[in-house]
Amino acid sequence: MTRFLSALRPRSLFTVLTLLASPGFLYASDTTLEASEQQIQPIHGLAMHGEPRYPEGFTHFDYLNPDAPKGGTLKMAVVANGFDSFNPFVIRGVAAAGISGYIYDTLLEYSADEAFSMYGLIAESLETPEDRSYVVYNLRPEARFQDGEPITAEDVKFSFETLTTEGHPFYRNYYADVSKVTVETPHRIRFDFQETSNRELPLILGQMPIMPAHYWEDREFGKNGLTPPVGSGPYKIGAFEAGRSIVYERLDDYWAKDLAVRKGRFNFDRIRYDYYTDDTVALEAFKAGSFDFRVETSAKNWATAYTGERFDNGTIKKEAIEHHRPTGMQGFVFNTRKDVFSDPRVREALTYGFDFEWTNKNLFYGQYARTNSYFENSELAATGLPSGRGLEILEQYRSQLGEDIFTKPFAAPSTDGKQGLRQNLRVALELLRSAGYEVREGKMVNTETGEPLAFEILLFQKTFERVVLPFKNNLAKLGIEMSVRLVDSNQYVQRVREFDYDMITQAIGQSDSPGNEQREYWHSSTVDANGSRNYAGVSDPVVDELVSLVIQAPDREELIQRTRALDRVLLSGHYVVPHWHLAKDRVAYWSHLKHPEQTPKNGTDLDNWWAEP
Repeated sequence: MTRFLSALRPRSLFTVLTLLASPGFLYASDTTLEASEQQIQPIHGLAMHGEPRYPEGFTHFDYLNPDAPKGGTLKMAVVANGFDSFNPFVIRGVAAAGISGYIYDTLLEYSADEAFSMYGLIAESLETPEDRSYVVYNLRPEARFQDGEPITAEDVKFSFETLTTEGHPFYRNYYADVSKVTVETPHRIRFDFQETSNRELPLILGQMPIMPAHYWEDREFGKNGLTPPVGSGPYKIGAFEAGRSIVYERLDDYWAKDLAVRKGRFNFDRIRYDYYTDDTVALEAFKAGSFDFRVETSAKNWATAYTGERFDNGTIKKEAIEHHRPTGMQGFVFNTRKDVFSDPRVREALTYGFDFEWTNKNLFYGQYARTNSYFENSELAATGLPSGRGLEILEQYRSQLGEDIFTKPFAAPSTDGKQGLRQNLRVALELLRSAGYEVREGKMVNTETGEPLAFEILLFQKTFERVVLPFKNNLAKLGIEMSVRLVDSNQYVQRVREFDYDMITQAIGQSDSPGNEQREYWHSSTVDANGSRNYAGVSDPVVDELVSLVIQAPDREELIQRTRALDRVLLSGHYVVPHWHLAKDRVAYWSHLKHPEQTPKNGTDLDNWWAEP
């Protein structure tokens, strides 16, 4: 399951208990405001829009098996060059797999079968007014860190301040609208917001991992290396071999094990990750029984490699489990910070060089659909021409937008039909000419400078070369030189953090309730922030305003319309060459693993599985 910093959220927010305003509230003085705040009652959960699905006193989430047995070892594989840190919250180093979600608890827990709702975990309740201008979290007195020390409001304040000053830049942007933090009692903390229209702040603050202030008092945050930290979650770090393997051990006395939001979760006594540097080796190790569960990302492997006696007799199971979460955008991402990609006409031209239909048929066994939205597989995706409220939003920026947004539905280039790739390359050539390029002696060059149109794509997965090389060959027909640089995973991570690339292959995940994380993806304030997820270097005042509108959406329908408007503007910027998507989780696992009958809309989550006794 994706955890902090990668998708930080399948989303749904809590219900706000509305402000019981008196007739004189519109003329309120400080005294009446205080009185009104006193009328805010604690609530057990909150939805981003509307009411949360689960009522107060619910016993467990519907998609879980509350009677799942505890025990056994879950063996997993990671294809990477190891790890050198047990701190997943800083930009420095490569953190061990699983570290954030297993070691640290959060104030609230999300529900995987709602758009974005969260329920009390460390916080047994919260209080927020109708305008969500602040939130108060009431902590459970029984909440404990793994060393037995109680979790207090001071720990929450310490976690917030540490993450936003010393942590990954993501946190600074994510929690940017918090104006004040007040510890009211040892088990009560209040966050005030400078932007009262940012309705999701009470929810995303609930996702904050809580760390022990007493543990870090005499330690330097971010420089603990491979010293196992003290957390608050269901597992602690057990045996590990630096960079090669790590074992998490379930705590029998875990303080939250009987809470409704934890029933049926975290069932394995031990979870072990072994590191492999080659995915082909990892696949063979899985089939030999070296680990138990595998998510398959290769269509070729899925079609050809999962065969043999163990699959025939059911010893190893293979399932394509349908999900209903947004698939986001995967594609070749242009780094627009580079001069070669500063002109959107050049970027658009290069999209015509990628032949998805050929790739899907010859490499992927026809398993995929083309991606045409940054919010694919959801109602948030823009389709057709803008109309109604969506058109009204875009009309505000008509003078700053291209006319195609209003007159031409977006569709990634296709090679279906008689002309196929040949026609696409003609279109690409015309776009390049309009951008000031021409072919000289077989090379595409800038007509003024004579500089050739050349760039490098950075990869860390050797298997992806089979996708990239046909793209490279197609561009060569236009006189464009694309070189391929393959590096190890650690070097790749560091170069991406520093935006040291021309083009990368990247998946930009989305949730069903987009909000503050959109700043991290698209806002101009993140262009030069190393470690941000603004991979394309988007810096556009219209995008900035639309991101703010998405964050401030007052209800679900308005969120949909504002997100679709953002989607259209991003698509018109041609920041990526769109790839493909699949609305299924392709998983294979040994038969002693069991999972609940019901799969939530967000898809497969191993933390809900268990081992057969």
